[in-house]
Amino acid sequence: MSVRAEDYPNRPVRVVVPFAAGGAVDVVARVMAQHLSEKLGQNFYVENRPGASGNVGANAVLQAGADGYSLLISASTFVVNPIVAMEKPNFDPLKDFTQIALIAKGPLLFIVHPEAAMSVKDFVDRAKANPNKYNLSTGGYGSAGHMSAESFKIKAGLNIPVVLYRGTGPVLNDLVGGHVSGLLDPLVTSLPLAQSGKVKALAISGTQRSPLAPDVPTFAEAGFGNFEFYTWYGLWAPAGLPADVLAKIEATVQDVRKVPDTLKWFGAQGLEFSGATGAAFQDFERDEQTKYEEIMKVGNIAKQ
Repeated sequence: MSVRAEDYPNRPVRVVVPFAAGGAVDVVARVMAQHLSEKLGQNFYVENRPGASGNVGANAVLQAGADGYSLLISASTFVVNPIVAMEKPNFDPLKDFTQIALIAKGPLLFIVHPEAAMSVKDFVDRAKANPNKYNLSTGGYGSAGHMSAESFKIKAGLNIPVVLYRGTGPVLNDLVGGHVSGLLDPLVTSLPLAQSGKVKALAISGTQRSPLAPDVPTFAEAGFGNFEFYTWYGLWAPAGLPADVLAKIEATVQDVRKVPDTLKWFGAQGLEFSGATGAAFQDFERDEQTKYEEIMKVGNIAKQ
């Protein structure tokens, strides 16, 4: 094992992204692949394998074997798909994969059409008074944006629909056009619209305000405490990855903290670099599954 770790990597390493090129997961993966390549002296290249809500790419990594030469970078959907999907994947993300690191996470911004509301309380009051005129929306079933919208409905006691779209782009277009009332979305895509005045930002789903949007209150500050949701990205390998190879990759991920430009890049995307590994990452994943399972149950949300 020690010889294997000393030699690793002695050939190019495939980093599978289970979504199309150009999306948030793909961009995060390419930044991390560049960092791994520079630190470990071998080419870590990104391969996009989209399909089945990320399951096609995950299976490709699983079938490649636990030698450290096929890694997976994905988002929260990888862990929560078994909770929200009608057809469960043929693997358990916690048991069949080695949790290498939680790369980064970032809160969601609650944005609305400028005429929809002036504050979170105002949105709730108006939606209760006119439930047929208000709704929430999401760019993907089972996503952090979807589950946070459903959770907000439960917490606020709202009886309004959550309109499902295929992709965030069409949602944002319809929000600007006034066809939907609001959504929760990562800062990297929602904040520019808020800064331009095309939408209004009412709250952020983290425990503290974002330095990118210091004037936007947290949900707790807006009167809806204990409301915490994140979009997040992780790094995995098939279960059985040799411990010393795992330790080497973990240590290299941690080195991101020593690269100011990379940390600055994550911050500019509205993300906080985490680097949590081992039990801490596993606990985070289990907490996410528990949270989503509870939302599905209390909200009586049908699996799709």
